[in-house]
Amino acid sequence: MASGGGYGDASQKIDYVFKVVLIGDSAVGKSQILARFARNEFSLDSKATIGVEFQTRTLVIQRKSVKAQIWDTAGQERYRAVTSAYYRGAVGALLVYDITKRQTFDHIPRWLEELRAHADKNIVIMLIGNKTDLEDQRAVPTEDAKEFAQKEGLFFLETSAMEATNVEDAFLTVLTEIFNIVNKKNLAAGDDQANGNPASLAGKKILVPGPAQVIPEKKACCSS
Repeated sequence: MASGGGYGDASQKIDYVFKVVLIGDSAVGKSQILARFARNEFSLDSKATIGVEFQTRTLVIQRKSVKAQIWDTAGQERYRAVTSAYYRGAVGALLVYDITKRQTFDHIPRWLEELRAHADKNIVIMLIGNKTDLEDQRAVPTEDAKEFAQKEGLFFLETSAMEATNVEDAFLTVLTEIFNIVNKKNLAAGDDQANGNPASLAGKKILVPGPAQVIPEKKACCSS
């Protein structure tokens, strides 16, 4: 069970910090999705993101305080150099396309390939079809996206950042799944220790308990 817990209480004790990245072509609404989730805001005249930024929001999941650190980068090809550092330490990803622009959906396999090449193998991925408020201009049938998500083992939702449709659900689904994976790993490690075996988690560690500044080790930069 997850709850919002407001939009960032500086005095709140943080149990976990989860880094989640937003990826997809430019102008699909990634920054608007972030603004809606992090601050419950939407702006019609939003400008293209330059370089990388992140925002945070603290939630309560199963009585634990979880700080979601959501990273947003521009989708233009000329910013692709940022990606290696951008993906580092990410445990969740929202893979976003615009339901009114078929090309943005056709590029999703490339984004997914890049994500899987750079991110943790246990990363939780949600495919997002954004801008459902423009249903009359739809160019990507819901069934096409559902089929792709099923084939690739992704979560899937259609959203409208403008109307605040499914944005909260998308993030909470990803964050709760990450939380459950982390708990299973912690329980497995505890069982190993109880049996006299050293704790060992397969793959990379996918969380760092503690203050928000722990993840990532370096803040991404970069305006150009």
